[in-house]
Amino acid sequence: MEKQWGIIEVLRHSRHDWMNKLQLIKGNIDLNRIDRVKTVIDEIIIEAQNETNLSNLPIKGFVSLLLKTNWENPTFELEYEVLNCKEAVMVDDEALTNWTKQFFSCLNKAIEPFQENHLSITIEPQSNGLRFFFDFSGIIMNRELIEKFLAEQTAQFESAVKEFSDNELTLEIYLPAV
Repeated sequence: MEKQWGIIEVLRHSRHDWMNKLQLIKGNIDLNRIDRVKTVIDEIIIEAQNETNLSNLPIKGFVSLLLKTNWENPTFELEYEVLNCKEAVMVDDEALTNWTKQFFSCLNKAIEPFQENHLSITIEPQSNGLRFFFDFSGIIMNRELIEKFLAEQTAQFESAVKEFSDNELTLEIYLPAV
């Protein structure tokens, strides 16, 4: 059963994240590590810009999934970036969201928990669709599970596995405009 997020719960998690960032800045100021403070602020700005670009995409189910993934999923850290967000076109949001949920679930089962597992998603809007680059780095314990998922699930999208090892998975998905 999928958890439904209310506005208060979203604000509570968001506030918690902001408090962590402010404490990181304050701690570095207290240690007189001004260069680190500047770096943290630059990272916050980039993260906020990526969140804005993501939120402007016309795929609300997918956007919502990505925004809450780090709150719901402790096995890997998710980052995302939207390139050239001015060209965003409408794609099948439901199919994309369902595929991504299933991919996250498969990944969670296939990787070593409590390690530095990191998934980066780059979204490249194009005039005739959206291209997604999924780049995972971490410890993959069950490659067969991922291989099976990709063989069964990516038939609905144009997809290509660019790299796949025990420590990395790079996947490209393309969805045409609807």
